[in-house]
Amino acid sequence: MDRTGVITFQGNGLTLTGNEVKTGDKAPDFTVLDNELNPVGLKDLSGKTKVISVTPSLDTPVCDEQLRKFNEKAANMGDNVVVLNISMDLPFANGRFCSTAGIDKVKTLSDHKDASFGSAYGLLIKELRLLTRAIIIVDGNDSIKYLEVVPEITNHPDYDKALAAI
Repeated sequence: MDRTGVITFQGNGLTLTGNEVKTGDKAPDFTVLDNELNPVGLKDLSGKTKVISVTPSLDTPVCDEQLRKFNEKAANMGDNVVVLNISMDLPFANGRFCSTAGIDKVKTLSDHKDASFGSAYGLLIKELRLLTRAIIIVDGNDSIKYLEVVPEITNHPDYDKALAAI
C-alpha cells in the first residue's frame, strides 16, 4: 500500500510503501540483519521494551546525531529495554560506524536485504529505497506504544516525547 502526503525530503513529497501501523497495533514481526549478518526479528526480543530508532542512513548528520543520542540515553534505560537502530545501511557500514563512533548500547540492524521492516511498518520510501526517519516504541507484549514518523526526513524526531513514552 502506497501513501503520499506523509513525508518530504527537503520539501519534496515522497511515497511511503508498506503496511501502515498505528499506536495500539500489534507490532508486526520482521527480519533484519545484525552487523555479523545474523537474522534478527521482533520475536528474538520478546518480553523486552523495544525502542526502535529508524534512520535513512547513518552517513548523514541527523542520523548520526539520532543514533548517538539514543546510545547516550540507552545506558539509563535498564535491562528490560533494548534500543535498536534500523536503516538500509549495510551491516558492514553499521559495524564500522559503531566502532568509529563508540556506539555500544544501541544495536544497529540492516533492512537492506529484504526491506522486511520497512514494508511491515510502512516506512519504506518508494523513490529512494531507504527508510524514513521514525521512532517506534514497542512494549514487552509487542504492542506499539509510541510512533512518530518525522514529516520532513532531514529534521530530528521529538526525542523528549519518545523517551517519556518509555
